[in-house]
Amino acid sequence: MASWALIARRVRVPLGFVFAVLFFWLARPSVISILSGAVLVIAGVAIRALASGHVRKNEQLATTGPYAYTRNPLYLGSLIMASGFAVAARSWWIAAGMLLFFLVIYLPVIRGEEEFLRARFPEFADYERMVPRLFPRPSRPADSRRGEPRSQTSTEGFAWSLYLQHREYNASIGAGAMLMALVVKLLWLNSPW
Repeated sequence: MASWALIARRVRVPLGFVFAVLFFWLARPSVISILSGAVLVIAGVAIRALASGHVRKNEQLATTGPYAYTRNPLYLGSLIMASGFAVAARSWWIAAGMLLFFLVIYLPVIRGEEEFLRARFPEFADYERMVPRLFPRPSRPADSRRGEPRSQTSTEGFAWSLYLQHREYNASIGAGAMLMALVVKLLWLNSPW
């Protein structure tokens, strides 16, 4: 894995917490922006939850569920969540910061993880040719097309045990807490005191 990808992997969570503080400080939410943003946040959380129940990290190459449409559904879910929070916050600074964060931190991490998968799973090359990196194509998933065999290493179906093992519920808790914080800020901004 390239050196910046390793650094980005290590700093993404701490920088995420710093960005959350800046996010809260710069946010200027409205009722409409929170409700509109919450729709995207919930969609992103749902994609992440579904993906986490299909992946057996470092054991098998996940190609089912959302992994049949995108090689990185967890990051796609995060990107959709971030878009929702940008809408909820009503701040161009936040939107620009999130885009920069994705390009500088998450894109190198995605590339580094794909290098690891390419080296660990020989079948990744075929998977990579059939399934886009991030944004799904508006077509059927790769392994359901006629004539193309389903990967022998794929995980068949969603497993709650994997969802719990990966502690993906933390994304739901964090997203809910941040949406509630925006509601509190909205009430505070509109307070007569």
